[in-house]
Amino acid sequence: MEDDPDELFAGDRGVLDPEVRRVLVHVLQRRFLLADRHRDAWTVLLDNQQLIESRLNDLFVRLVVDHDRGVAYKQQVRSDELDVPILLRDSAYSRSETLVLVHLRTVYQRETAAGEPSARVDIEDVEQTVLSYFADADGDTARRQKAIRKALDRLARDGIVEEESSGRFRISALVEIVLSAEKLRELRDWLREQTVDADDDALAGEDPDAGDDPETAENAPFEESAL
Repeated sequence: MEDDPDELFAGDRGVLDPEVRRVLVHVLQRRFLLADRHRDAWTVLLDNQQLIESRLNDLFVRLVVDHDRGVAYKQQVRSDELDVPILLRDSAYSRSETLVLVHLRTVYQRETAAGEPSARVDIEDVEQTVLSYFADADGDTARRQKAIRKALDRLARDGIVEEESSGRFRISALVEIVLSAEKLRELRDWLREQTVDADDDALAGEDPDAGDDPETAENAPFEESAL
């Protein structure tokens, strides 16, 4: 390091400034970089966007910066014409997380369409709606409520909701990215079909839990994260 004072560690051959390297690692490690949560990192990202994009592109990863929502995230490059080694893996949300997401996205869509500056939801409202999606095989009410609260904790860590007070959550615009309007329609249709099938099976005396669930359905939302 005495020979090269710009080295950050022995044998360092990197050319990016330390703060830029940290933002690059942040983008690779985490699902999102949020302007309102990571103000300093967001500024560094915008000031060095081309450099960071170049490093990610070298790994066949694309950087997406949504200025309107104040969010940046990565996408795996996939191509039928090019042999692309896959760095990021698709990690589907669990069944409970998907069901909570559907409700959050529905509330967000309704509130923003009504001109509300932000969308909020209470835990009781989430539980009341999402509990109706569960099947008998999912256990008793206490077990289902625990699964819903665990799902909200996970979505809060992802930045999709923020608990402003006990049991009161603000829904982030990230929910639009995680669950597009088209994907929301697909999942709503799926849930309606499951409800109708369950009612028909109950009338026929058949097992209503025999179908697929959102965890294994092809239309379940997913995240991309580094291996």
